[in-house]
Amino acid sequence: MTDSELAAAIEAIALQAGAAIMEIYARDFEVETKSDDSPVTEADQAAEVIIVTALRALTPEIPVVAEEEVAAGKQTDVGAGPFWLVDPLDGTREFISRNGDFTVNIALIRGGEPVLGTVHVPAKDETYTAAGPGQVTRQRGNGAVEAISARNPAGDGLVAMVSRSHASPETDDFLAELEIKERVDAGSSLKFCRLAEGAADLYPRLGRTMEWDTAAGHAVLACAGGSVSRLDGTPLLYGKDGFENPHFVARGRQG
Repeated sequence: MTDSELAAAIEAIALQAGAAIMEIYARDFEVETKSDDSPVTEADQAAEVIIVTALRALTPEIPVVAEEEVAAGKQTDVGAGPFWLVDPLDGTREFISRNGDFTVNIALIRGGEPVLGTVHVPAKDETYTAAGPGQVTRQRGNGAVEAISARNPAGDGLVAMVSRSHASPETDDFLAELEIKERVDAGSSLKFCRLAEGAADLYPRLGRTMEWDTAAGHAVLACAGGSVSRLDGTPLLYGKDGFENPHFVARGRQG
């Protein structure tokens, strides 16, 4: 199966998971707290079952690392080969507060890098899919599928994306050193997508994230011409012990 075919397949899976999420979003639901004090709902769990089942049928030879399975204690040895990273509902706090800024994230990792992925935004009916370098699309509702790419920064300052639920003094200090003309709050992996479509220039994350939080958005941004690096400038890679990310900065094009 080609990467384009894989990308199309995971986009369809993400849409199916998004439909299940929206059914739960439309009614009352209970919120539980995981061992790391993060919230989880039946929507997270229902979407993950759909995605993981479909991925294991699609590519039985490729391991799947999914957030709720890891939280439940499942250990997956990804070895040196490719593996899937899944966050079935990124932005659970946004889901609970019903502001629409939550996403379904699926990414394929090869050699430590996210090479393709899809970010679906169920409440906004937006889908971003990366099939390889220069092959990133966005679809809004039933509209046309559009090619998107990151932008070069303008000369009058940067537009910075900032986490709505996880802002920090460290992020404020980081941005204070730069020429920022606008700060935009958003939840989940939407921040990567805004960079990928040329609506913003910078997204610093100086707080805790896990690999499944970032991989799909990273794939979309990188394939659109942007980058994601650690604070020392080295690339953000995947398959780390414990699947926890260091602090990072996502950027659009850099000239």
